[in-house]
Amino acid sequence: MRTVLKWVDKVSDRDKQEQGVFALCFSPDGAQLVAAAGQAVLVYDAVTGNLIQPLKGHKDTVYCVDYSKDGKRFASGSADKNVIIWSSKLEGIVKYNHNDAVQCLEFNPVSAQLASCGSNELVLWSPQLKAVQKHKSTSRILCCSWTPDGQYIALGLSCGAVSVRSRSGEQKTRIERPGGEDTPIWAVAWSPIKEDNNDILCVTDWGQTMSFYNFSGKMVGKERALGFEPLCVRYISKGEFLLVGGCNKSCFLYTRDGIKLAQIGDSHQSWVWSCAAKPSASHIAVGCQDGKISMFQTVFTQVHGIYKEKYAYRENLTDVIIQNLLTDQKLRIKCRDLVKKVAIYKHRLAVQLGDRVTIYELYNGDAGAMHYRLKEKLSMKVECSLLVVTSSHLILCHDRVLQCVTFGGVHEREWETDASVRYIRVIGGPPNREGLLIGLANGQVLKIFLDNAFPVELVKLETSVKCLDISPSRKKLAVVNDKDQCLVYNLSDKQLLFQEMNAKFVAWNTSCEDMLCFSGNNTLSIKASNFAEHQLKIQGFVVGFCSSKIFCFYQNKMSTIDVPLSAPMYQYLEKKLFREVYEIACLGVTESDWKTLAHSALDSFNLEIARKAFIRIKDLTYLELIHDIQNRLERGDRENDVFLAEILSYRGKFKEAGRMYAKAGRPEKALQMYTDLRMFDLGQEFLAAAAAAGGTDMDKKSLLRKKADWANNINEPRAAAQMYLSAGDTLKAVDIMIQHSWVDMLVEVGRKTSSSGGDADIVLKRIAGALRSMGQLDLAAEMYRKLGADESLLEVHIEAGRWSEAIAALHDLPSHRAKVYLPYARYLAENDNFVQAQKAYHKAGHPEEAFRVVKHLTENAITESRFNDASYYYWLLAKQALQLASEGQQNMLRKYYEYEKYATIYYAYHSIQRYSEEPFTAYSLEDLFNIARYLMQETKVIQPPGVSQFALLLAVTKLARPLGAYKLARQVLSKIHTLRIPPKYQEYVDTLSLMVKGKPYHDSEELLVMCYRCSSYNPLMTPQTVRPNACTNCGQQFVHSFVTFEVLPLVEFYLEEGLSESEALKLLESPPDDNDSVWTQNIDSNVQSMRLDESSPRPDPFSARIVSYDGSTTDDLVPVIANRASLRTLDISNVIICRYPKPLGVRFYRNLLPDVQVTACPHCHKIFHVDDYESSILEKGYCPFCRVPADANEDLEGL
Repeated sequence: MRTVLKWVDKVSDRDKQEQGVFALCFSPDGAQLVAAAGQAVLVYDAVTGNLIQPLKGHKDTVYCVDYSKDGKRFASGSADKNVIIWSSKLEGIVKYNHNDAVQCLEFNPVSAQLASCGSNELVLWSPQLKAVQKHKSTSRILCCSWTPDGQYIALGLSCGAVSVRSRSGEQKTRIERPGGEDTPIWAVAWSPIKEDNNDILCVTDWGQTMSFYNFSGKMVGKERALGFEPLCVRYISKGEFLLVGGCNKSCFLYTRDGIKLAQIGDSHQSWVWSCAAKPSASHIAVGCQDGKISMFQTVFTQVHGIYKEKYAYRENLTDVIIQNLLTDQKLRIKCRDLVKKVAIYKHRLAVQLGDRVTIYELYNGDAGAMHYRLKEKLSMKVECSLLVVTSSHLILCHDRVLQCVTFGGVHEREWETDASVRYIRVIGGPPNREGLLIGLANGQVLKIFLDNAFPVELVKLETSVKCLDISPSRKKLAVVNDKDQCLVYNLSDKQLLFQEMNAKFVAWNTSCEDMLCFSGNNTLSIKASNFAEHQLKIQGFVVGFCSSKIFCFYQNKMSTIDVPLSAPMYQYLEKKLFREVYEIACLGVTESDWKTLAHSALDSFNLEIARKAFIRIKDLTYLELIHDIQNRLERGDRENDVFLAEILSYRGKFKEAGRMYAKAGRPEKALQMYTDLRMFDLGQEFLAAAAAAGGTDMDKKSLLRKKADWANNINEPRAAAQMYLSAGDTLKAVDIMIQHSWVDMLVEVGRKTSSSGGDADIVLKRIAGALRSMGQLDLAAEMYRKLGADESLLEVHIEAGRWSEAIAALHDLPSHRAKVYLPYARYLAENDNFVQAQKAYHKAGHPEEAFRVVKHLTENAITESRFNDASYYYWLLAKQALQLASEGQQNMLRKYYEYEKYATIYYAYHSIQRYSEEPFTAYSLEDLFNIARYLMQETKVIQPPGVSQFALLLAVTKLARPLGAYKLARQVLSKIHTLRIPPKYQEYVDTLSLMVKGKPYHDSEELLVMCYRCSSYNPLMTPQTVRPNACTNCGQQFVHSFVTFEVLPLVEFYLEEGLSESEALKLLESPPDDNDSVWTQNIDSNVQSMRLDESSPRPDPFSARIVSYDGSTTDDLVPVIANRASLRTLDISNVIICRYPKPLGVRFYRNLLPDVQVTACPHCHKIFHVDDYESSILEKGYCPFCRVPADANEDLEGL
């Protein structure tokens, strides 16, 4: 580093008295320099040093100036206790005062806020505030500095302390220096660079020390001794360096860690009070006590060294960076001193510092590693123009003298040349015997070996040597002279091989003997052997050439540039110098260049070079071809034309290959090539020649099939199918049609194909199966009919859901009943046609499946609280059980009664469940009460799943209370209390209990149930021992209307033994005889009987009441038996006849109140009031219990 004085000015007043320069600052754009000199503020042109304008507003010495970061204003503070803020147009805009002299001031770096400090106060001014803010200080403030983010300000105090305050003036941290009042703080500065996310404060005191602190007041790094009392400190170069000036009459440059680097300019005649650095350039201004203002320019020369791909250079003046230019790997070595020279060689690195030379080495001598350690430290202060390092020596150049010094500091040898040394390059060699190339100012090029005291002259130029390099084999020498000529010599005979103009620097390719590059005037030239050079536009100068990478130095930066070596490669290729071409290609060319080399070598039958080139580009196809050709050559095959034809075909030049095959007399190979490549049009041209060579018409069919294969492979399936049909390969064509679901083409082929056995039937079966899988069942059926495949046709009918046709086909295929009826039954079940589904299951021979389906439906309905559907499903199960019973399975009769009972209970419970959960119902309270009482009776014995006893009993209680059945309500409530009551109903049940207890303990007589046989009234809740819904007196079973569940005036009677059902029906249909039978009954101790006997004198047995019963027989039901004579007396209109399927037979009921019209459903035989039944038929269209339409003609004999 060196400094150049740009301009100087000496400030004095009118009396020629020196005016001290106490402060300097640059404008943010660097155009102006503002100085505090005497009582004036001087504004200079920073470039020329001309005084722009003196500003006179102060009446005493000006101590401080500072420019705002936005460049709109600057401020000055004076001993006259005033602060003046000036605009950038050099006009005063604001003025405010202090209580004492203004010692320092500084603008906030991120805002327009200004901090100014007097002897014992801090004043903060902001353009947004009308008044200034003043804060007291316990000690005199000597200097100040804002943090880079503008949040805090550090104040240097005369008591030897630093106070860090916020923007509002509140103290955050206080730093106490050890010297106290003996070491006042005259200069502080915050670093622009943060360390560990902490702001760093540089503090200099008159204890001649420099120290660094973080924001919390903790010292960071080492305390540095300055050797003088500092007066000013300033960070420059974005915080990398420090400027410090003071009582030593000098300004010094330090690293940001406090390491002294260099002096700025010469020493001055008086104290240095201020220094400032230009923001955008390397200019430094220094102000002194005697009024002298000096502007210096700092020049940082590049210090670097290179050896092959390793490059070492100086950074931040004290660090050395070692960079691998090929991998861009970097390593930093911190020297903590000014680096003057750097030299690198193999595994050695030499660094010249101020008073020593340090030697570093790679660990284990690994040339590829980037770990250096200190090897030697030589304490020697030398001034040399060039420094070179070898494996064990340092070479120091002093103009004409070269000194060889060992790492131990011993001067082994010295050489003195005839002229000044201009260039030195280490050319390698054994350790301790390395060779050097020396270029002199008189044009001499010398070679020196470290173990030889006598230099050897290689060549002598007419002008001075600027640069030189030697080829890898050391047989050729390239030299650049002052005329910008590149001269290349053959060292064996020292003859000039060639010379090139416009060269300033030259470098030989370290991997190629015949290739070098030189640069000049922003042009890089690459020259191979005696060929013309290849030029590239590149800025900078070349310093190294390694394979295809050039190391170029431009604007103090080294860059690695990949340059294509295609041009020299093609120069060699034109001369068919394949070995040299391959060597250049190995240095680094593009893949297309490798491909060109490979094909050129292959064309010239240089198979070895071609093989290596194809290996480089990983082209396995050509490698296989070369291997094949080499094997055939070894076997003695010398058909070069055939080889060339194959090479042309591999390149895609098929026409040329065909012509070459024809030339070689091998047209059949051309035909095979065109066939394999699907070039069928070209293949047709060779058919004639192939026929002449002994081919047949089969070649045409083969060509057509391969053409079809090709069309299929290139996603042209329709054309492929047509070609297969033309070639007679119908099955392949059909497979393509099936793959693409072309129904029309399949049908067309199928209709054209006759069922004649063999391949035709296979084609038809394939087409039919495909149409079937595509869902084209009608067309599939057509194909199966054509084939005569009745079983497959039946399966198609089943899949299509054409059940009538499938069932009709069973006439010829009776063994397939299960195959038809089982899916038919499932279809019916899925469409809620369970009656027909059951029939179908039976015809399929799977009654258990019918049971399973309906049972599953029933369980789901109960789980989902669809009790009406559950009733219907149980009715279906009952009918199915009855049918099985009619077929001889007597155990199913018990199942019938069970399922029929469940169906009845769920049918009734549906109304109660809806009443409990829904707000409205179509039933009256009396009807709901009858239903609830019926259910309460029926569930005494059985409790079907899903029927809630609590819900049922609660409904009975709710209905009984408004109807006046208080006794029943209390009885039911007592029963409810024995159950587990849901918590949400507990309070409601308790309330009902209280309300019912306040009512009389009896039921309304209108609600009591009368037995129409014995005319006795039954209580609403019968004992547990009495059969459900039967008379407690005579045991007669009540008959309910299955809508309102009102007890009907019906009494069931039975036929006399020996009287058949058909005869009884004829007797009932005959006209009645008024003199015929009347009712008689006989009661004795063991038997109760009632007969319709013509000899009885009593008028009607139904009108007589039972007077007394034997207690032991009260549970026995006395049947009503009718004989032939009594049947003739009955009016058939008053008799309800229920014709049950076998094995149940017919049941007879007599209506004792003919005015009450009743009817029975012909299907389920449930009895209804006529009005209720007809209303349900009109509303729903079917019986409310069995859901069979009124006009349905159901088979009553069986399902």
